[in-house]
Amino acid sequence: MQEKDKTETDSIAVKEVVMKLKRLIKLLASRWTFILLWGCIMGGASLCYSIFKKDVYTGTCTFVLEDKSQGGLISQYAGLASLAGIDLPGGSDGIFSGENIFALYRSRLMIEKTLLTEADFNGKKSLLIDRFIKFNKLRTRWKNKDKIDSIAFTGDPQKFNRKQDSIVTDIVDIINKKYLDVKKSDKKLSIIEVDVKSIDELFSKEFTNKLVENVNQFYVATKTKKTFQNLQTLQRQADSVRIVLNNAISGVASAIDAAPNANPALLSLRVPSQKKQIDVQASTAIYSEIVKNLEISKISFRQEKPLIQVVDPPVLPLPVDHLGKIKAVVIGFILGLFIAIIIVLVKRTYRIIIFNFN
Repeated sequence: MQEKDKTETDSIAVKEVVMKLKRLIKLLASRWTFILLWGCIMGGASLCYSIFKKDVYTGTCTFVLEDKSQGGLISQYAGLASLAGIDLPGGSDGIFSGENIFALYRSRLMIEKTLLTEADFNGKKSLLIDRFIKFNKLRTRWKNKDKIDSIAFTGDPQKFNRKQDSIVTDIVDIINKKYLDVKKSDKKLSIIEVDVKSIDELFSKEFTNKLVENVNQFYVATKTKKTFQNLQTLQRQADSVRIVLNNAISGVASAIDAAPNANPALLSLRVPSQKKQIDVQASTAIYSEIVKNLEISKISFRQEKPLIQVVDPPVLPLPVDHLGKIKAVVIGFILGLFIAIIIVLVKRTYRIIIFNFN
């Protein structure tokens, strides 16, 4: 008995679904002109969009970043180097570990430096910021609004006036939000991908190249700055001690020349040369240790220097994001049908709830 009731209930539920579906189809069929009109309107709007939409070119550069932590031979000599006041790093400092390298690419410092870098556009040298201003027609807007269409960005950025700094800041923000994308092509790999999108193909290519070049140079210089400073300090110490050692050797020779046939019985005549010899021995020992630490510091500098190798630079012609007219019409038409159906169903539901209309 229970199985029979359950069967009848299921049959009623299926019939209700079928009836509701039929009513829905009937409702949509009765409003077919409204739905078709929306499809045509959206299709036409999409066609206009595809006609006026400018192609977007993407400059992509991928490079490998390998940053080895220090250890092994360097750590064995760290104690020896500390005797001379030299701090040899023993591991990864984490300055640009994780996602920090991406933040460096998006920093104002790097983007501004790239914008103020000169590039070659079809044989003509021009600042990247001037190229950006040109294809975005910003000078026309400035002329109509602020009367500053003749503003230039040559010279030292530190001497820019308030208006120049404001414009650069605005352009940096725009590039960060709309033009630049930095990511790892694979989270398991050390391959970093830099994408720059714009409606100017040459700008996308040159800005990508210059940005990668500037950031990588800054990265290497910063990672090796401490070791390089230690290396310069040791080199100056070695040069200074070498001068002292040379003077001491010359002093020994001068002291001997002062008494070439000294009476062996007169020991006081040998004192000056012996003092100079002690200076030579001391300077030799100090110079030997400094040279040893200098070589260790050179090894540390070479090993701490990260390997950055560009894999795929942007090459013309760049990939282009182009929306075809037929594709735009089809997408717009389908979207219009979907919107119209939603409107019809919402209005039907509203009438049922408010007016209890069935």
